[in-house]
Amino acid sequence: MTQHVLLLGGLGRIGSSVAQDLLAHTDATLTLAGRRSAAGVNLTHPRQQYLCLDVADGEGLRRAIAGCDLVIHTAGPFSYRGSQVLQTCLDLGVNYLDVADHPPYVERALALSGQAAAAGVTAIVSTGVFPGISNSMARQGIEALEQPEAIHLSYVVAGSGGAGMTVMRTTFLELQHPIAAWIEGRWQAIAPYSQRQQVTFPAPYGDCAVYWFNTIEAMTLPRSFPVQTVTTKFGSLPDIYNHLTWLMAHAAPKGWLRQPKTIESLAQVSYRMTQVSDRFSGIGIAMRADVQGQQGGAPTTVTSTFACPDTAYAAGAGAGSVAQLLLTGQLHKPGVWPVEQAVTTPQFLSTLRQRELAIQRRSPSANSWV
Repeated sequence: MTQHVLLLGGLGRIGSSVAQDLLAHTDATLTLAGRRSAAGVNLTHPRQQYLCLDVADGEGLRRAIAGCDLVIHTAGPFSYRGSQVLQTCLDLGVNYLDVADHPPYVERALALSGQAAAAGVTAIVSTGVFPGISNSMARQGIEALEQPEAIHLSYVVAGSGGAGMTVMRTTFLELQHPIAAWIEGRWQAIAPYSQRQQVTFPAPYGDCAVYWFNTIEAMTLPRSFPVQTVTTKFGSLPDIYNHLTWLMAHAAPKGWLRQPKTIESLAQVSYRMTQVSDRFSGIGIAMRADVQGQQGGAPTTVTSTFACPDTAYAAGAGAGSVAQLLLTGQLHKPGVWPVEQAVTTPQFLSTLRQRELAIQRRSPSANSWV
């Protein structure tokens, strides 16, 4: 029988990318849900339909989820969302995944793991590119070492990354509070967008500046693996955006930055700026995972890199890969999990190859890339 997927936020940039990935790599039918009036929506693919739905409408949400095989939640910003979608999936026995990038939201979701296990529901949080693909890159490096000790994840995004307003809003929301970072075996508070560092990424990105940034990986990786330090740093291209973001994080009054109207204004201005700079910078992403530890009694660093010319496409591929595994029965693990605890490295690499995406990894036994 044909499986049915409900895609919340399905008309957004990330939601649309997930939908395209599912159409290409599964046989499922899709209901794209959003707050836009159905009169203004024109879907041309025969396996897609649209539903006007506000996720805050509990009864409407329940009706939409009933009878689905999978719910994919891309309707951010997740800092504004509660656990209603996941809870409804648990009540109805429907598998769930999201692209959540807000630590408190993910904490609440993970706390429902026991309930999900009892309901037989597999729920995977924070799929996409980062978090998502980056988590699996870290796992791959961990598995290459006998004794892992530290993970350093670095990301750089060109221009808007092909993303929409939601991602812009989320970026400014994450500048409001200190980062809880796992450093030398204990949680420490780090100022957001601080400690600029130059990191070498794959071509065409090369040397780029990155800064401490609050990510889901910073929270889940120390719980998933026996490491002493997890570092997550993010940067933008062109570099002028890094300096502007630093000013917002360190020079702007915190009370002003916490105002919803301020966030919306900053997001609107930033989006218009990137519409110009995207023509020159592109909208791609590069990521690098450096996992340090011991191999054969000697200090070793396993380095893996990833690059894609379209960040939104990469996010769709990351979420779509996990959805594909769930829909085909290759992934069945009742509970609520971060990506690195649910998706095996062979599954991760296989689904990426199907999407003509690849991870380059420097072998710990040879100074070469594989």
